[in-house]
Amino acid sequence: MLTRKLVSVVAAAAVALSPAAAGPALLFDAATGRVLYAEDADAQWYPASLAKIMTAFLVFEAIKNGKLDLQDKITVSELAHSQPPSRLGLPVGAQISVETALHALIVKSANDAAVMLAEAVGGSHDAFVEQMNAAAQRLRMTRTRFVNANGLPAPEQVTTARDLARVTIAVVQQYPVYAHMWAMPEMKMGKRRMRNHNPLLRTYDGADGMKTGFICDSGFNIVASATRDGHRLFAVVLGEVTGKERSARAANLLEHGFQTNSWKAMFGTHTLETLPADGEAKSAASIRSSVISWACGTGRSAARSKRRRTRAAAVKRATQKAAPDKAAAVKAPPPPPNPVTEISKSKAPAAGK
Repeated sequence: MLTRKLVSVVAAAAVALSPAAAGPALLFDAATGRVLYAEDADAQWYPASLAKIMTAFLVFEAIKNGKLDLQDKITVSELAHSQPPSRLGLPVGAQISVETALHALIVKSANDAAVMLAEAVGGSHDAFVEQMNAAAQRLRMTRTRFVNANGLPAPEQVTTARDLARVTIAVVQQYPVYAHMWAMPEMKMGKRRMRNHNPLLRTYDGADGMKTGFICDSGFNIVASATRDGHRLFAVVLGEVTGKERSARAANLLEHGFQTNSWKAMFGTHTLETLPADGEAKSAASIRSSVISWACGTGRSAARSKRRRTRAAAVKRATQKAAPDKAAAVKAPPPPPNPVTEISKSKAPAAGK
């Protein structure tokens, strides 16, 4: 029996580790904090829209404290309206409920909704960012710094897989009433239907959350969760070069966890708190050149277009170079007669003689 279990564990580990990982990864049980797999858990990374997990946490806290209500209306400010996609794109002055804004934050990953919620909670976006960093300190997110509420590119905005696990556990344990929001495959706003960016909610058995993130400098990130037989596991995957590889690695890690969870419980494993800190953990660095995405100008279609443009330019240069040579050949006068040849021709015998 033990031999079969060991074989199963080795096979599961191979499945989990087979994709080439561009960045950190962490697999853990939120109920116990038990770590089932860790790779560069303390290396800093750009969070992208995973920063919205902290934004949602603070909104939930404001609702709990009576500062906001799900049905309260919040307004699109000029700052919110100026945010780039992904966004709702509502005009300045438009209003939506806090509940709708939360759905847009989590499902649509709307950058404008993040700013609207930040302003409603903090009074201003800058004040809310201060609250984000204060909350990060309370949650012992020691290598995290927030610069904005939506995760848009900022060199100083960094986090780690371990820190993301900490805020995820805080959300799950302190605000289980909102669990359904993280599991929504889509949302509706009026006649608009917006799909969740997390395909695992549609393709992986038991998937029930949580959040994806992407900017060119970070690559494709995700905090994914799934529940089977009463056990809920979470996988943090950072820095995959495509969305497809992000989903595949998260699914593989979760599958590895479900296959090994009970076996590892017999022997004990590290928790997020007892997992040794990496004293040589790296600082954040851009992986833009490795990411495959049209948004970064590095998509496969963009590469094909670049090759076509290069070939067309080469043909054009060759054509332009050949044209003057051809024109010169047409306009050039005939060469002067060769005297020796002409004399020889005059002394040659007549044909037929």
